[in-house]
Amino acid sequence: MSLILTQLQDQIGTITFNYSQRRNILSKAMVDEIIQAVEALQKSKARVLILRAEKGSKVWSAGHDVRELPLPGRDPLAYHDPLLTILRTVQSLTMPVIAMIEGGVWGGACDLALSCDILIGARNCSFCMTPAKIGVPYNVTGILHFMNIMGVNVAKEMFFTAQPLSSEQARKAGILNHLVEDGELEEFTHDLAMKITQNSPLTIAVIKEQMRLLASAYPMSPHTFERVQGLRRMVYDSKDYAEGIKAFMEKRTPNFTGE
Repeated sequence: MSLILTQLQDQIGTITFNYSQRRNILSKAMVDEIIQAVEALQKSKARVLILRAEKGSKVWSAGHDVRELPLPGRDPLAYHDPLLTILRTVQSLTMPVIAMIEGGVWGGACDLALSCDILIGARNCSFCMTPAKIGVPYNVTGILHFMNIMGVNVAKEMFFTAQPLSSEQARKAGILNHLVEDGELEEFTHDLAMKITQNSPLTIAVIKEQMRLLASAYPMSPHTFERVQGLRRMVYDSKDYAEGIKAFMEKRTPNFTGE
């Protein structure tokens, strides 16, 4: 069974997550299918891409597949990790990407949604950043991504509490471009995508890349980078990381000790 569904109509490409039995988790297999679909849509001259879950979904995506995280002693979010691969794909895509969001967005799926250019949410959507629940040290680019979009204080609350932001809170925090009624989500998203298709794709592609480069134009000294990586390694070498993964697999609350 395909883990996604793909459609191209009116120069609008749509990728629908089709893995509801595992809450549309971003496994390597699913990420590989998404990337293949994106490449096919590019060849077909799509001008806009919509990422969505099936209509009526309670979970847009549950984020990283925890079963694919490495054992302690290895960086759980290294450069070639499937999650980071799909984030780079979406961010570097020349066409605009719209996240059409129903239901909960968990963990790394929040980063995927925020990597899209425009976010449109239904009233039932929410965003929950969960690394602290399983003892995972989030990566540098991901942390900076959240800070750039919603500001330091909101990002801190999301990461520290691992509690969901409601759709209204997400709108106020600048995460959502638009918050619409559940029954209007598809029509509203399609209408906005159609407006984009009527404009110059080359101009849009260049402006998108300019914005991406400018948003990431933060110099970091080698010493600072090494310090950050050292801090992260303290976590993925720790007993807490091992306990978090084990507790998730055993479907129980982890017993973190700070060691």
